[in-house]
Amino acid sequence: MRPVVAAASTLVRSARTAGAARGERLSGSGQGLVEYGLILMVMAVVCVVSLVFFGDQLSSLLSLIASAV
Repeated sequence: MRPVVAAASTLVRSARTAGAARGERLSGSGQGLVEYGLILMVMAVVCVVSLVFFGDQLSSLLSLIASAV
């Protein structure tokens, strides 16, 4: 889960840097970028949690498909 946090941190940092270069604050133009970063972070967490819960079933299904091919 740390890479997800690092990615969100990088997005926030890049939004601040881009806004500072244009003389803007994060609250205005960088807000959309931060929101997209948070959405991506939530989606990544949901994917990881679903793989933890359904990983064995998914592995069995993929093995069944592979053996049928």
